[in-house]
Order: sequence, then C-alpha cells, then structure tokens
Amino acid sequence: MEGKAMARLIAILFLAIFMTVTLIRMERTGDLPPLPGREAHEQPEDPLRADQRRCQRMGEAAAEDADCLRVWAETRDRFLGRTPEASPPAMSTEGE
Repeated sequence: MEGKAMARLIAILFLAIFMTVTLIRMERTGDLPPLPGREAHEQPEDPLRADQRRCQRMGEAAAEDADCLRVWAETRDRFLGRTPEASPPAMSTEGE
C-alpha cells in the first residue's frame, strides 16, 4: 500500500510541475488569454531605456561616449532615488 501511495504522490507532483511550466510558457508567448482582473497595462516608452540599449550595443566604445556617460549617471541617480541638482543660473556680463 505504501508503494502505491508514493507512486500517486509522485504522479501528482509531476503533473503539478508540468502544468505550471506549461502555463508560464503560454503566458510568455502570449498564447494564454488575459486572466480576469489582470489586464495588460501598456508601459509608456522610456527614452532613457532606448538610450541604455544604444549604449549597450556600443560595447566598450560607450565608456568614451559623453552621451552614454550622461545616461549612466541619470540611470544611477534614478536607481538611488536621487534628484538631479539644479544648476546655478549663468552669470550675464552684458550690463558691465
């Protein structure tokens, strides 16, 4: 009797794992219809993300690119929750 119970338990575990993997794959490929209460929210395109991808494709050359250095600084600040410091106003020498 103990052998039958163990075989049933193994079969149930195998089916549960198989069904979970199948559902995950279906959700990733888009074959699974949207679940009730789980509507797809379209994320607005982040221009910083596009710049990050461009710098990633540049490889080592990005370390010398001023735009990529700016993008990385902005990404770091966003990640750390820092707000960019306000730059001081430019001094005008016209009235002298």
